[in-house]
Amino acid sequence: MSVALVITMLELVGLFTFATSGALLAIQKGFDAVGILVLAILTALGGGILRDLIIGDTPPAAFTDVMYLVVPVVAAAVTFFAHPLLQRWTFTVLIFDAAGLGLFCVTGTLKALRFDLGPLQAVLLGVMTAVGGGVLRDITARETPALVQADSSLYAIPAALGSAGVVGAYHAGLPLGIVGTAAAVFVFGLRVVAMVRHWRAPRAWTRRRPEVGR
Repeated sequence: MSVALVITMLELVGLFTFATSGALLAIQKGFDAVGILVLAILTALGGGILRDLIIGDTPPAAFTDVMYLVVPVVAAAVTFFAHPLLQRWTFTVLIFDAAGLGLFCVTGTLKALRFDLGPLQAVLLGVMTAVGGGVLRDITARETPALVQADSSLYAIPAALGSAGVVGAYHAGLPLGIVGTAAAVFVFGLRVVAMVRHWRAPRAWTRRRPEVGR
């Protein structure tokens, strides 16, 4: 299976999951139909557009392949009508976001490698692709992005681990279809477990100053 085909297949699934997370957050915030559609498209396409602009693949895929627009629109429409079935709003948004995180870190990394970027640059671009849409979604919805929340569970770290695994597999000549899918599932699973068990990245250690008596 070619790298291009793996990227396309995983990205279409990622577009749907990320668009769904954006639409769910918009509904939770009380946005109208236009706002739901805008947030769904922004979440789905933001990271990929940023990735393509950085590597010079212009116009970005979102503007050359109509499916990149159709899939988020369909996801927004499905979410608009089916949202009563999704009861736990916040956690449901996070589940779809975790799925998009896993899929897009893989596609971003593979596309970086396809454009002959080095291993470290490929990992960085994979993480940027994975978190970019979610950051834009949260900022637009006036939320603190999960990427930088003080009490947020692991977010960028699972994406970085997944991207690093894809880079290693790519240079080892392993089948990318299997590896890419496995990496996406791993990132999704790690993100969900981190949310459930409240795993967080380490913080800088600071010494508490002793209180000075009057």
